[in-house]
Amino acid sequence: MIKAVVIDVDDTLCMTEAASFELENEVLAAMGRPAMPRRLHLATWGEPLLQAMPHRSPGIDLAVFAPLFQTMMDRYLEQGRLDVIPPENLAALDELVLSGRSVMLLTSREGHEVRHMLAPDHVLATRISGIWHRGNTRHGKPDPRAFDELLAHTGLSPAQCVYVGDSPGDAVAAGGAGIAFIACMQSGVRQPDDFESRYVTASVAAFPEVVAVVEDLSQTRH
Repeated sequence: MIKAVVIDVDDTLCMTEAASFELENEVLAAMGRPAMPRRLHLATWGEPLLQAMPHRSPGIDLAVFAPLFQTMMDRYLEQGRLDVIPPENLAALDELVLSGRSVMLLTSREGHEVRHMLAPDHVLATRISGIWHRGNTRHGKPDPRAFDELLAHTGLSPAQCVYVGDSPGDAVAAGGAGIAFIACMQSGVRQPDDFESRYVTASVAAFPEVVAVVEDLSQTRH
């Protein structure tokens, strides 16, 4: 039976790529560097930010970029331009919690990039029981060991979990860990053909559909 629904953040729970593209280009402009093309951002989307930026802007000084990015990210958050979770997705989280399942996040973000989500007044505060990120895990996706700390902390088995994500790396990590994987196509960044079918348990066009899929999987695995 599925006891926990683990969810990726970017372009799964909230649509992030387009806003991040604007944000990063604003930081590059402040540094006097040329803007990156959208195709390059899409090609490297899903990589940890500081690993991706040398590809997105060759020769960039990460020591200058990182604090500028944090400052502008804080401004974007204050203005409601980043990490906005659609009401229907929040409603889906509520349904999962009401069904008696734990809801957690597992992301490739660094700890400082999810700090605002841990605030007691954040909309996720009463909906999720934990956030697992690069600051509190030893391994990142697509390594299946990305789930090690979450499983150890909760005492759950892989068969009791399902992971919802939007990238092929999400699927590989979950599949390698023995965790059912639901591919969420809502962002339009990726298509079903981008995934290795052996790692995908189910696909949804929009995040709220996850509720019914999880219930079906739970009945099937019970």
